[in-house]
Amino acid sequence: MTTLSLPYGRGQMVVHVQDAHLKGVLRPAHQERGTETEEAMVRSALSAPIASSRLSELAKGKSKILVITSDHTRPVPSHITMPLYLEEIRKGSPNAEIRILIATGMHRPTTEAELRQKLGDKIVNDEQIVVHDAQKDEDMVRLGTLPSGGELWLNRLITWAELVVSEGFIEPHFFAGFSGGRKSILPGVASRKTVLYNHNAQFIKSPYAAQGSLAENPIHQDMLFAAQKAGLRFILNVLIDADKRIVAAVAGDPVQAHAEGCKLCGEATKVQRVTADIAITSNGGYPLDQNVYQSVKGMTAAESCVRPGGVIIMCAALGDGHGGESFFRWFADRDNAAQVTRDIENIQPGDTRMDQWEAQILARVMNHATCIFVTGEENRALVEQMHLRWAATADDALAQAQELLGPDATVAVIPDGVGVIIQ
Repeated sequence: MTTLSLPYGRGQMVVHVQDAHLKGVLRPAHQERGTETEEAMVRSALSAPIASSRLSELAKGKSKILVITSDHTRPVPSHITMPLYLEEIRKGSPNAEIRILIATGMHRPTTEAELRQKLGDKIVNDEQIVVHDAQKDEDMVRLGTLPSGGELWLNRLITWAELVVSEGFIEPHFFAGFSGGRKSILPGVASRKTVLYNHNAQFIKSPYAAQGSLAENPIHQDMLFAAQKAGLRFILNVLIDADKRIVAAVAGDPVQAHAEGCKLCGEATKVQRVTADIAITSNGGYPLDQNVYQSVKGMTAAESCVRPGGVIIMCAALGDGHGGESFFRWFADRDNAAQVTRDIENIQPGDTRMDQWEAQILARVMNHATCIFVTGEENRALVEQMHLRWAATADDALAQAQELLGPDATVAVIPDGVGVIIQ
């Protein structure tokens, strides 16, 4: 018997698997942290930017500077990176007016408590912080037309600023290829109508819209265009390990520094595919497993390892429930996942509806395999209304899966489904 732990909320979920049934445990080969501190890695990246002048040089003569950072759904260690970023900016322009824009994309607004947890009390108390709201048309300005034909509307602070920079982190992303870089602009600070168009059903269905894929990815191409039109001049992106600690940092040109970060990420996260009857995974724990919506990301890794008709087990604390009423309704208002797929794939790009992209991918996963969520009793009703099965523990879920597939069903375990690229 093998005992395995998966990230779950702020703790761990344990599962016990018979050795004879275990096909593999898929973990990324994250870089060792070595002796350099997290702060030192960030300082090194800022002092030797890729294909760019130092940020302090870019800031010289600029009186209005916009710093875009991730929201509460992303485990960016901004309490480390943001003070160093601001310090570098003020070396070049000590009296500049700096505004920090929280890139919420289409997520709910970040609360003050979440800002304090993420950025630290000093940043929240001393700096000007604006939380982006994609629903507020009056806060947007049009900056052209995306390559795909959609209108590009971004937060008007983009045009207020004389210098636009961003910080974030790079991980595999289930339809944008990788996170980080250009994603701070689209979807980060884009309007609802722009995000909806970019996340249309045909783009999501593209074989190039997948983890680790940038070449010919139509979603990525729109995002690159948006970052260029926004005048994004400089990025600081970090790579983190399973403990949410920085293992690498890149800074500099938004395209070339991001490309270098994606290369490092790919090298660290690619794992060899195994095929099993059952795949057990997580969404990397808090903050990424706060809701069903975000948990879809980790489920796609399990999807690539489980045979058709098999079982996927997702361990997610779901402290924030389903993650969006419109996302929830795609399933609650229909009889099954096949109906969700049918209805979404008939929607034209200009008519894209809220959260249909996440529903489209979840429905695809559900059509491939039976899905069991391991989460608290308080989430059982909403999980079952979405046509997902529920279990209180990973061992209970595994027992359910074995009842469906037989006692000798094979098992693959992916402890962190958002932290791997299955190849």
